[in-house]
Amino acid sequence: MPLFPKIEKITRDVSISHFFLMFGYRLFSLYFPLFLVNKGFSLSEVGYTYLLIYLPIAIFSPLVGFLNHKINPAILASTGILGYALYALGMLLIKNPLLFYFWQVLLGISAALFFVSARAILMGFSLESHNRAFAWFYTVPFYVNASAPAIGAFFIWKFNFIGVFILSLVFQFFTAVFCFTQLKKQTKKLIDKDFEFKNSIENYRKIFKEMKNKNTLILLFVSFSVLLLAGFYHSFFILFLKETLSWSQNQILLFGSLLSFLFLPISLRIIKEVEKSKSKKNILKGAIAGGIFSVLFYLLLPLLNFFSVLFLAIGKSAGDLMAGSGRSGFLRQKLKEYPEETGALDTFFSTLGVALGALIGGLAILRLGYGLIFLVGGFLVLFFGIFGEVFAKN
Repeated sequence: MPLFPKIEKITRDVSISHFFLMFGYRLFSLYFPLFLVNKGFSLSEVGYTYLLIYLPIAIFSPLVGFLNHKINPAILASTGILGYALYALGMLLIKNPLLFYFWQVLLGISAALFFVSARAILMGFSLESHNRAFAWFYTVPFYVNASAPAIGAFFIWKFNFIGVFILSLVFQFFTAVFCFTQLKKQTKKLIDKDFEFKNSIENYRKIFKEMKNKNTLILLFVSFSVLLLAGFYHSFFILFLKETLSWSQNQILLFGSLLSFLFLPISLRIIKEVEKSKSKKNILKGAIAGGIFSVLFYLLLPLLNFFSVLFLAIGKSAGDLMAGSGRSGFLRQKLKEYPEETGALDTFFSTLGVALGALIGGLAILRLGYGLIFLVGGFLVLFFGIFGEVFAKN
């Protein structure tokens, strides 16, 4: 049995583009919640800021899905990467608070261009296993986190945030060039210049008709609960480590690097597992695992130390990876005739879940605290996962 799961050329090139994009962004994004709090943002305002990033991704996803018919998706993905470079430039130059929020919206639009186009490419190609392809795609942030935050921390320490934003800008520019040159020829066949907007509307109508099936709705509901909880963790977990566990910035940095490093061999095993299993099984098993580990964060709260947090975070990350790759694989299998619209729908669905999770978390955290949100959120995800499993068997 080969050590590494198989990866087709198109999956490799899309995943490498994703890696470089996230590397440039993760140079500073891990510290973004801390940066906001240090600037005087309240916890609810931190949630609003993430909402301003993720909500435009959801809103603009259908439009980008239509554009993928008319314009080579490699061009759209590269344009999105350049938007990340422009965002880094904006963080360097703009001091006005209102313009700060504008740049968050611009980042969301740029992300929509890249992620809808990347998903449309993977869904538009005939691959041996779309579960495996998306598992490769979704493991990229873990590979990035093993190194980018450490490099970013050095630049922040040496040159303040100015240095890390300049580095990110330069990195994203070369990433856009790579994405364009590697993917342009491969994706030319996906263009249909005669495609009209009304055709896209009709495709969405057919998609929603397909999704009325009870089995499909339950799986999407389970997936959405996973995304809501992921939105809270994405926005506030670093602050939990700082405020509740009193970790220093160096401890947080070491934790992020170790989590990603230790997760690499686990992710390779998960890729092989999701390739063998049906998409719905991956969704349900991932939800149950993620829910269990979130509940354990609450139950073990008085006993948490560096290594126990690391263990629980690895477990929850494994569940999220299984559920995410299963969701994308399921949508592609169910809606394979409409790859552009399905890529837009998957992006809309995932980012809306994360955005709402960040918003709800920001509003609820002052009343409930981190621990109760871990418990309630984890219990609901676990309950929906078990319900879906029972329903599937019956």
